[in-house]
Amino acid sequence: MASRPDWDSYFLTIASVVATRSTCLRRRVGAVIVRDRQIVSTGYNGAPKGTPHCEEVGCLRARLSVPSGERHEICRGSHAEINAIAQAAAVGSSTAGGTIYCTHEPCVFCTKAIINAAIERIVFIHPYPDELARRLREESGIAVAQLPESVLFKEDDCIAQP
Repeated sequence: MASRPDWDSYFLTIASVVATRSTCLRRRVGAVIVRDRQIVSTGYNGAPKGTPHCEEVGCLRARLSVPSGERHEICRGSHAEINAIAQAAAVGSSTAGGTIYCTHEPCVFCTKAIINAAIERIVFIHPYPDELARRLREESGIAVAQLPESVLFKEDDCIAQP
């Protein structure tokens, strides 16, 4: 019989699928907010609802050769974590006490939103070099776990072997 993924692997795998909806030309990121083992909301990085996506109009940061982590204010897209928090707010779902599963470690902007959304735990796979974000998470008492990409559940894991 095929093995079942643990909860962190399960929700990180869902976050990685959510990332496939991203319209960012530089990095696909997905996030899932969970409370009591139930999905509250999901988010991926991309332009706000009803506005053209980067895949349609191009990426200004790429055209200007802006390094990763810089000049977020000229990007038309919102980060996955912010979009997941906004989606929860739009439908009236509480994020307080929840866990956010992210394909990538949250930046400082997302970290501030996560703190203010009263999310208590962050689980991610890919690190992101943002020392201020790390310091704010530590100061706020948010639990943080980085897991290896190998925790992602794959289709072959679902097939019983004879």
